[in-house]
Amino acid sequence: MRMRVVAASGLMSLAIVLAPLGAQQAEPAQPQTSKISLDQYFDLEDVQDPQLSPDGKQIIYTRRWVDKMNDRWESSLWIMNADGSRSRHLVDGSNAVWSPDGSRIAYLAKGEPTGTQIWVRFMDGEAAPTQITRLTESPADVEWSPDGKSLAFRMLVVQRDEMRIPMPAAPKGAKWVEPPRVVTRLKYRQDRQGYVDDGYRQIFVVPADGGTARQITTGAWEAGEPEWSRDGKSIVFSSLRTEGAEYAWRESEIYAVDVATKQVRQLTNHKGPDNGPRVSPTGKYIAFTGFDSTDATWQDSHLYVMDADGSNRRILTETFDRSPQGILWAPDESGVYINVESDGWRNLYFVPLTGGVRLVTKGSQLLTVTSVNKSGEMVGVSSTSLKPNDVVALSVKAPTMRQLTAVNDDILAGKTLGQVEEFWYPTADGMKIQGWIIKPPGFDAKKKYPLMLSIHGGPHSMYNGAFNFAWQEHAANGYVVLYTNPRGSTGYGSAFGNAIKNAYPGKDFNDLMAGVDTVIGRGYVDQRNLFVYGCSGGGVLTAWTVGHTDRFAAAVSQCPVIDWISFVGTTDGQSWYNNFKKYPWEDPSEHLARSPLMYVGNVKTPTMLMTGVNDLRTPISQTEEFYEALKVRKVPTAMIRFNDEWHGTSSRPSNYLRTQLYLRSWFEKYATKDDKVAVQ
Repeated sequence: MRMRVVAASGLMSLAIVLAPLGAQQAEPAQPQTSKISLDQYFDLEDVQDPQLSPDGKQIIYTRRWVDKMNDRWESSLWIMNADGSRSRHLVDGSNAVWSPDGSRIAYLAKGEPTGTQIWVRFMDGEAAPTQITRLTESPADVEWSPDGKSLAFRMLVVQRDEMRIPMPAAPKGAKWVEPPRVVTRLKYRQDRQGYVDDGYRQIFVVPADGGTARQITTGAWEAGEPEWSRDGKSIVFSSLRTEGAEYAWRESEIYAVDVATKQVRQLTNHKGPDNGPRVSPTGKYIAFTGFDSTDATWQDSHLYVMDADGSNRRILTETFDRSPQGILWAPDESGVYINVESDGWRNLYFVPLTGGVRLVTKGSQLLTVTSVNKSGEMVGVSSTSLKPNDVVALSVKAPTMRQLTAVNDDILAGKTLGQVEEFWYPTADGMKIQGWIIKPPGFDAKKKYPLMLSIHGGPHSMYNGAFNFAWQEHAANGYVVLYTNPRGSTGYGSAFGNAIKNAYPGKDFNDLMAGVDTVIGRGYVDQRNLFVYGCSGGGVLTAWTVGHTDRFAAAVSQCPVIDWISFVGTTDGQSWYNNFKKYPWEDPSEHLARSPLMYVGNVKTPTMLMTGVNDLRTPISQTEEFYEALKVRKVPTAMIRFNDEWHGTSSRPSNYLRTQLYLRSWFEKYATKDDKVAVQ
């Protein structure tokens, strides 16, 4: 069994961290020789999605590295013994899935005629991989049938809207402009994809030894990731196959499609989202996540189970106020393992079918278990404050983790990292907020250091204490880095996440300032050199901050929302309309009151703006609005327009470096420097 990771929606934070993971073991001794440098980013590697072979003897995992020549991250599949020995490159590609008998793997890689294709490789020796599809669109979410004879996957089926008009024929040799794009759907574009109104993703089945892919779902609805029934006769998936589905907000059901007849049966009928169905080992049950319909801007999901025919639906985590991720059935079908983010970390939990939730692993770590076999052996990825991602193994019977890879030990050897301190602090109205401080290497509490406040996006997301190269590199340049999880953050329960409903930004701003005050109270921060930055939701709060306080020497607002009225109609989806009590044409007062643009008259802080020119989540027009307003008021500002970037400014490795350097150059330009300040 394997886990899939699904990206959360909303204003996503700028992910200038490696994939969040965490190991439960002693940190290695660090020879005190030097600090990390920005150019080492090109040498970092990442590990993802380890999958244990059915016999438990081998592990395949994805290893990512920076292609300096082509300015992008690349992926390849590596294989090793279950004890971590003989780790070696297997083939270029990603998303490996073992066949049920362990004789083959299916994976995604570049192929013919173009783009990504499905490949299969036999594992009995050094057999050559075989490309089994030649598709015109990219496949995703590949899953083996129980008998190993077929593969299910999802793929876009092109279905463009057309408006036919009686255009006269162009004269021979004429060079007329391309015809316009006709848009009629509510959701017609998406960040990092562009236009998405070309059709709908449907489920296909293809023979595992190659052949013609057969479409088994149809209609004007998106089909979710496929999950085979244990008899191989049907595929379970989530969707919303109703009239007007595009207007529904956080609504979905679970369906089963007969592979032979293509007949679709609806298994759930529930007001609210039902997602991520996972069939139990014998096929008797289906576990899934969901919650009852609510107008809350954040609601933690629950874990449910039902019989395979959709009957006997029951909730297993009714009193557990955290969202389950990555459902993995126990081999004996006694319950389900889930990854859970809580209080800034992620650990593994077990939920028995009889009810109740049990913590399996614990500690200050980010652990994501991705695979479990019939014997109860598990693998996953993990990170702690001073160690980036590595593959780890554990067992249902013995959940003590064993680290199997050390992909960045060579890079960090001899490097002195900034120590990471976790702390909790009070707010004026009695809340407790979690935060972390990264101190510069060689920190001396008697000195005064400049402080960077980093604000996460979402706004419903969670910072964590795991290794973060960007922050460590800032600390290596003499900054104290502060990051916190103010109200609205996830991982602290539904009420905490929903506390900013119709009040964002606002309460979260107060929480952030209380964190700054707490760190200043420790005596080692130079109050003349306070700096603030953030992307997306963090960019919103940065722009809000400079309109509500002058305490910061400089600010950088990345990919922000500045004007909610113009934003809700230009972002890549209509859901943000639901974050306000009324539509702006009915009553714009709330949109205006919560817009940083309305407070630009208060801004004195030098504020730089950085946004990707392709951004569809927080379009660059938002950045342009704030830039023009600041220029009119003669507030020091600059607009950095990142090429070849969607939402965020760091997906290209070179742009990652530019983000770090532009950020610090702006802060250093407006820093107060003297002998008493420990700027390094």
